[in-house]
Amino acid sequence: MDVMMPEMGGLEATKIIRERQKNRGEFPNYKPTIIIVAMTANAMQGDREKCLAAGMDDYLAKPVRLEDIRTIVERWGAIAAATESPAVASLRRPNLNLRACQAPS
Repeated sequence: MDVMMPEMGGLEATKIIRERQKNRGEFPNYKPTIIIVAMTANAMQGDREKCLAAGMDDYLAKPVRLEDIRTIVERWGAIAAATESPAVASLRRPNLNLRACQAPS
């Protein structure tokens, strides 16, 4: 989640998502576990705490380092995969034959 988005910042957007998750009757597509990771170029003292207080799960400061991305994916990837909706899971094609899609040599 970009913290400094135009029109609606990431903090506000996250708060809205978290509120909608609590109201499953009105918002059935908001699954209970949505992983939100803050990303911002304004890495100031206290920003991480503000993001976590808004309901974000983790925080990345720009410039992003490959090691930081790897840590985030390792930390949250299994949780996100385990809570994937059936509709999204049905879109996956695990047996995709990439050779059939390549142009002849």
